[in-house]
Amino acid sequence: MSQSSLNRRLIQLLGVILGIGIAVWLLRGFGILTFIPGGVILLFFLAAIAIGVIAYAQKTWWRF
Repeated sequence: MSQSSLNRRLIQLLGVILGIGIAVWLLRGFGILTFIPGGVILLFFLAAIAIGVIAYAQKTWWRF
């Protein structure tokens, strides 16, 4: 897997996880998904941040 391909996959994964996190957060706020704990939403956002940092580091610092 080349560097640009890996970076594209990481950015796509970032978008998917961030989108799921925002959707769950909004649905929980509207009272539809009230059974999901806040910690799960926090994990979605932390995973998105971690993947974003990894994608940035892979793009700028890691040279394969």
